[in-house]
Amino acid sequence: MATERSRRSARMDMPMDRSRSLRPSVDSERFGAMSESVARHIGSWAFIAWMTIVIILWVILNIVISDGAPDPFPFIFLTLLLSLQASYAAPLILLAQNRQTDRDRIQFQEDRLRTERLLADTDYLAREIAALRLALGEVATRDYVRGELRDLLDDLDGRLEERAKAQRKAEKKAERKAAEAGSAADTAPDD
Repeated sequence: MATERSRRSARMDMPMDRSRSLRPSVDSERFGAMSESVARHIGSWAFIAWMTIVIILWVILNIVISDGAPDPFPFIFLTLLLSLQASYAAPLILLAQNRQTDRDRIQFQEDRLRTERLLADTDYLAREIAALRLALGEVATRDYVRGELRDLLDDLDGRLEERAKAQRKAEKKAERKAAEAGSAADTAPDD
């Protein structure tokens, strides 16, 4: 504590601490951690078992030693000790619960911010995928090109077959004409 003040006053960028307080300064973080440790210990089954054993031994000791017992039958001293323990335990447990509530609130806020970022990222990616789908709708895909090439091949096959038929027809026609011309020449009188 004193070294912190001397360090603080030695720094030029920090104002000097001129106020003197009669109130003791307490590091709330350290005190909170200590209270959580105590609350965790008080809430354990081991503590409950040991406390039960101590109370049973105290009662047995005071019943067995009836004359000169430290705490005779109404067990007022035991009641005082248990009340004292409860009066210190309750605020420490509440302080630990408050710290846990603060941690839960901070964790909830961080989770909510992380969720909002994830939703924003998801929306962005969904928009990007939709834009890519629209762009791909205008781009020829492999299947589309294959289908177009098949249609062209079928069309070319059909044209080649039509030409081949037309050529065969023309050849047959030419053969007929040649045959008619040859038969006309054979049947013509020789002068």
